[in-house]
Amino acid sequence: MSQSELNRSIEAILMVVDEPVTELILAQITEVPTEDVIAALHSLAAEYEAQERGFQLRAIAGGWRFYSHPNQAAVVEKFVLDGQQSRLTQAALETLAVIAYRQPVSRARVSAIRGVNVEAVMKTLLTRGLVEERGVEPETGAILYGTTSYFLEKIGIRGIDDLPALAPFLPDVDGLDEVLATLTD
Repeated sequence: MSQSELNRSIEAILMVVDEPVTELILAQITEVPTEDVIAALHSLAAEYEAQERGFQLRAIAGGWRFYSHPNQAAVVEKFVLDGQQSRLTQAALETLAVIAYRQPVSRARVSAIRGVNVEAVMKTLLTRGLVEERGVEPETGAILYGTTSYFLEKIGIRGIDDLPALAPFLPDVDGLDEVLATLTD
């Protein structure tokens, strides 16, 4: 494998990792001696720094990974915070509540409870990592959904059992018992 091919292979692998990757793993995957991989990693890191890139290749926690450059911290922070400040719509919050209290639940059941099509809202909740697929309904083959650990983290609870009771938050209306039964059955 040429040096150029090795560099490209290392870059491609490091672009998709969630955790630092060791030189040994990179050597095994690229089928190149570990010493050559180590030299390539150091060369790439120096090259990126010399080119004043917005990212760095760093050795950390026993492996290598791309990180945003410390000089770009302000713009990265602005990007991250702006993305997190976007609020869920009322429809998304209502759909998320139905899923949280009824999980695992199918998309059709959520639509029936809410009385509207929840297709687009479900895509948003899936994309944001608040809900996930939880299997298949045996009778219909429909995909079942539930909330994620990220959802629990965001609302500050340990588990679904810690969700507050619904009754104190709902208006006092006729037929409330039927509505609650639908959500909590």
